[in-house]
Amino acid sequence: MTNIAFIGLGIMGNPMAVHLANAGHTVAGLDRSPERAQDLVAAGGRAATSLADAVKGADVICVMVPDSPDVQDVLEGEDGVFQLAETGTLIIDFSSIRPDVTQQLAERARALGFHLLDAPVSGGEAGAKNAALSIMVGGDADDFAKAKPLFDVVGKTVVHVGPSGSGQTVKAANQLIVAANIQAVAEAVVFLEAYGVDTKAALEVLGGGLAGSTVLNQKKENMLSRSFQPGFRIDLHHKDMGIVTAAAREAGVVVPLGALVAQLVASARANGDGGLDHSALLRGVERLSGKEIG
Repeated sequence: MTNIAFIGLGIMGNPMAVHLANAGHTVAGLDRSPERAQDLVAAGGRAATSLADAVKGADVICVMVPDSPDVQDVLEGEDGVFQLAETGTLIIDFSSIRPDVTQQLAERARALGFHLLDAPVSGGEAGAKNAALSIMVGGDADDFAKAKPLFDVVGKTVVHVGPSGSGQTVKAANQLIVAANIQAVAEAVVFLEAYGVDTKAALEVLGGGLAGSTVLNQKKENMLSRSFQPGFRIDLHHKDMGIVTAAAREAGVVVPLGALVAQLVASARANGDGGLDHSALLRGVERLSGKEIG
């Protein structure tokens, strides 16, 4: 069994840390909101009192925080992981951040004697709770092999996609596809409702054909019931679409649909929907259609 420090116990990190504890690993969890460690403690883990307390004696340090500056602060900040952890420790960054930042952090980690894997995940809150996440991993192949048993505890599809930064690049592509799918489903729902169709029945049959997708299956109930409790917040998808468009520009690649969806996500956020689940892009379609917001 492995001694694990898990930094970031939010919507995704909390169930992931719990799964690791339930698998028999020793897990010390840390979050800016200490009450978020309650589930981990109930599963046999412990609530760390500080970053130094969390990483003391850790074989593996897992990080799941919102954005690039947060990861940089956890790893490189004053009294951060690079200063506090033992040399040789394996660091797994489950966060979704900029590929170039990951590459810079990996270079710094190597220079200091650490091993860093970028391992962003897809599957949302449901995937985290059901240990069914898709995990795209960048970094050294030997480090990946060592971490694979831990990935298998929290994920269902685990793939090593290349060197450092590759996981974040694949995650950016994932977020482009997911956002475009959500927008398309949202537009279809508003379109169907405008014609008085039995929308639930329509989505059922659409889900069984070529239009079917994981996004449709997971998000249709949110849209039908207008229930947008966050499984993945629009604020975070806005951040991810910024990563997509910036990285595409740097690579000289044109992503016209991605650019449009990025603007629609930004509009949803500007209209106060940032804290809602990304299925609330439906509300943006309703606004543009002049309909009452559900």
